[in-house]
Amino acid sequence: MQFQQKIVLVTGGSSGLGFAIAEEFASQGATVIITGRRQSQLDDAVGRLGALTSSVCTDITNLDNLASLFSHIRAVHGRIDVLIANAGIGEIEPLGAITEAGFDRIFSTNVKGTTFTIQGALPLMPKGSSVVIIGSTASINPGPGLSVYGATKAALRALVRSWILDIKGSGVRINLLSPGPVDTQSLRDVLGENAQDVIEILSEKSTLGRIGQAHEIGKAALFLASDASSYVNGAELFADGGASQV
Repeated sequence: MQFQQKIVLVTGGSSGLGFAIAEEFASQGATVIITGRRQSQLDDAVGRLGALTSSVCTDITNLDNLASLFSHIRAVHGRIDVLIANAGIGEIEPLGAITEAGFDRIFSTNVKGTTFTIQGALPLMPKGSSVVIIGSTASINPGPGLSVYGATKAALRALVRSWILDIKGSGVRINLLSPGPVDTQSLRDVLGENAQDVIEILSEKSTLGRIGQAHEIGKAALFLASDASSYVNGAELFADGGASQV
């Protein structure tokens, strides 16, 4: 799983899982481009990721932003060998309290944004390149308050099943990597003051007795992006300590 001289684009790569994934690729010698909506966070992330990393401030829900991103990559790098479609949001809204604004915001980012990110990247992706979409175990087990978020991740699974037929023969693979709970600051922020108690409950559901660490998701992304998985296409890999399998 070597990535020297590979061009890797990680959307939402300035923090959390996206940063951890970008860090794994950078550690393998890849040229990494990260995106995000906040330039200050991007600048900090690039500083930590090293000299082969750059950033483009991008809102994936904005098609003009995406066009500018891919125009920049074409001009500077000429291609994309690996696309990690990670950018996404999650919000807790139980039935009875679901808002139109929240519904539109989550679908616009997680489904629309991901769709047009991949569609825009494909012309830059040569034979043998790989798309890894970051899904979630919420696609099959969303839990209370996560129906809309879970629906967006289930939608991605359905889209991938069709997309691999749409691009049949291109030599580009598309797979989903669906983490379970991962100990990131964003998870703790969502859980609020009860974060540690909830994490302990989630740990009990895992057959490994703990929730995931961000670097573990990064290594799973390396596998799906690499030639080590060259015959894996259209799959959904659950990285959740076995919780989804029992």
